[in-house]
Amino acid sequence: MVHYSTSLDSSFAALADPVRRDVLVRLARRDASISDLAGAFEMTLTGMKKHVQVLEDAGLVTTEKVGRVRWCRLGPRRLEKENEWIAKYQSMLEARYDRLGEFLERTRGEHP
Repeated sequence: MVHYSTSLDSSFAALADPVRRDVLVRLARRDASISDLAGAFEMTLTGMKKHVQVLEDAGLVTTEKVGRVRWCRLGPRRLEKENEWIAKYQSMLEARYDRLGEFLERTRGEHP
């Protein structure tokens, strides 16, 4: 039976977009307002708000309204579960490649 994780789904969906990945890189350097982010990406304020909302829903970004400005900063999630999933998947792939390599070594001598 396949087990799905909504937190993994939301993280990978958030990270699937290059703009959102770049937003995370910028926020790793320093907090920014949504207006600053929109300007940096030559995007409408509404468009950037949507990207930030996806990141916020995934726990990757938090926002706080200070006066009339909404500030963004990296969120509390550190992608541990996502890293575990990737490591497990990578391990499974490496095991398959190892078995393929062993098969090829065994069958190499059988054919002239």
